[in-house]
Amino acid sequence: MIELTQEELKQHFSEPIFGQIAETADALGLECYVVGGYVRDIFLQRPSKDIDVVVVGSGIAMAEALGKRLGRGAHVSVFKNFGTAQVKYKGTEVEFVGARKESYHRDSRKPIVEDGTLEDDQNRRDFTINALAVCLNKARFGELVDPFGGMEDMTIRTPLDPDITFSDDPLRMMRCIRFATQLNFYIDDDTFESLCRNRERINIISRERIADELNKIILSPVPSKGFIDLERSGLLSLIFPELAALQGVETRNGRSHKDNFYHTLEVLDNISKKTDNLWLRWAAL
Repeated sequence: MIELTQEELKQHFSEPIFGQIAETADALGLECYVVGGYVRDIFLQRPSKDIDVVVVGSGIAMAEALGKRLGRGAHVSVFKNFGTAQVKYKGTEVEFVGARKESYHRDSRKPIVEDGTLEDDQNRRDFTINALAVCLNKARFGELVDPFGGMEDMTIRTPLDPDITFSDDPLRMMRCIRFATQLNFYIDDDTFESLCRNRERINIISRERIADELNKIILSPVPSKGFIDLERSGLLSLIFPELAALQGVETRNGRSHKDNFYHTLEVLDNISKKTDNLWLRWAAL
């Protein structure tokens, strides 16, 4: 990750939409922050289009007020069941949500949601690199809020106890390995041990959500990294047993055959150097 001063960081929020959000937040007397992937990708020097804004208060009220300020050309969509809203304006999409804290029942990854502070909202994030926030209010515009040292990380780790993070929402185990693969980061040792301990929890996740994360791993620059981590953690045998079953060296008539698991991953990496086509990469597997 690159280091940026507050003045340098401000330059990444120079587009007019951020100024409009700031003015709207100040007019409503609400704290307002850009959070998550958009902020993370600034420091990773990666392009990002997903702008997520956390409001300490009502994200829906904030989005509606912004829509009125922007006037014609702004389209506001409200999702009351989720407490979120989206504003589309001149090709830019911004998602608004009120800061919240979450708790979970063991048999579901759907949280019980309550209003919360920015700290509560950062605590509920999956990984420290996704808990970075930048204030948009005029008095603190461009100020980075990084309570977990995500800026210092070249590792994937959770803001709070990983056993709680992964048990609450087991899809985060897949996301952990996916982010490590995409960003070429290491997974923190305590976090990886928690993956191993909680792997059986993946069984409450739908196959569609698992497949979506697998696709993102396969589309990574070196997808073998992700599949090796899935195998090491014990997740692979639960979500893709056919691939896990390739592992091992068979000896017949005194001759040993190559390990088909690692050979297959080598084929996958080789084709990935040539094409970004998801289905050609799947064909390699």
